[in-house]
Amino acid sequence: MKINVGVIGFGTVGSGTVKILLQNREVIKEKTGIDIEVKRIADLDVETDRGIEIPPGVLTTNALDIINDPDIHIVVELIGGINPAKEFILKAMDAGKHVVTANKALLATEGGEIFSRATQRNVSLGFEASVAGGIPIIKVVKESLVANNILSIYGIINGTSNYILTKMTEEGVDFSDALKEAQQKGYAEADPTFDIEGIDTAHKLTILASLAFGIPLSYDSLFVEGITGISSMDIEFATELGYKVKLLAIAKLVNGEVELRVHPTMIPADYLISKVDGVLNAVYVVGDSVGETLFYGRGAGDLPTGSAVVADIVDIAKRIRDGVPADRDLEFVGKMDELKVKPLGEIESMYYFRCTALDRPGVLSKISGILGKHQISIASVIQKGRKVGEAVPLVLLTHTAREKDVQLALKELDTLDVVSDRTVVIRVEGARY
Repeated sequence: MKINVGVIGFGTVGSGTVKILLQNREVIKEKTGIDIEVKRIADLDVETDRGIEIPPGVLTTNALDIINDPDIHIVVELIGGINPAKEFILKAMDAGKHVVTANKALLATEGGEIFSRATQRNVSLGFEASVAGGIPIIKVVKESLVANNILSIYGIINGTSNYILTKMTEEGVDFSDALKEAQQKGYAEADPTFDIEGIDTAHKLTILASLAFGIPLSYDSLFVEGITGISSMDIEFATELGYKVKLLAIAKLVNGEVELRVHPTMIPADYLISKVDGVLNAVYVVGDSVGETLFYGRGAGDLPTGSAVVADIVDIAKRIRDGVPADRDLEFVGKMDELKVKPLGEIESMYYFRCTALDRPGVLSKISGILGKHQISIASVIQKGRKVGEAVPLVLLTHTAREKDVQLALKELDTLDVVSDRTVVIRVEGARY
């Protein structure tokens, strides 16, 4: 059987996808009995050489040439962004075509309408490549762990931020130097805002959490904090305390509510997920039946992400071949609301505080008094060096505390005359005390 595919977007992921479909066409055919042909490729730039031999008549600058082609079964959207990507996807569905996309920003913010349209038009929507690149985490959550109540998800799902934090940890460089190197090596965009501010991670967590917990897409309910406030000093203290700092996506089921948050997190250095360095990604999933699982691999790049795109194409092609109805696993998205997203102020965690405090008698007593007043118990204290009468870093690690209480304590701490700079706080997951 022959299935025709049209690809909209011939950039990094688009070219990786096309390369796989062309080079491995016979491999896919041998494994599935399906001949998948790239019939059209649309991109505004059809002149740049992507290093792929494209047959004549395949390239076009008009996406509608794909959407309106009655011979194309599957439309692959790989241009990114909200519009015109959303317009192309909806038009393709209205034309009765199945769709595959890697567009996490679009799904996280506009996914409710897109999933609903797929149901109305009885077409499949594949989006494995939207989260963690080549790691098949969408399939794992939707299918492999379907017999589980998911209890928690912890993800390192942005390679740019992970690379920067790894450089800061291993070489002691500052954030700005690590970012500059990431840009020079092509791991960070010229404008890295989405990556370093946690927005890209939040888009991916929105999708994962919706699948895992059956909740509406909740991007607007996520707490998002990036890594720009992390200093080499904090990395050094974390190491001394036995932790590593990672930009973590966290989704937890706690007392009937779902915690959804993205922020720099200190996790014990001996945890497996702590050892995921550089541009690599990992997703740690805990199910009530399966227990702890860890999925690890390349979260970006032309071929790893292209591999996930092609996997979706093949899955849909098999459905067409076998006459199986379109995937209905997503009908619940945006409709179920039994579980509520827990307000940030009510979450409980351990915390790392770094105060810049005067080195004089009674200072620690003042600080600990404020923390105690707000029901925050200290687990460990480090003071680096002695400079009597001058400001020095004072680090405190707390036992479990409530976010609301921590924020109140912070406001009070930073008004003390013995504290000379803004107090740095990093949330901590995984007990060492």
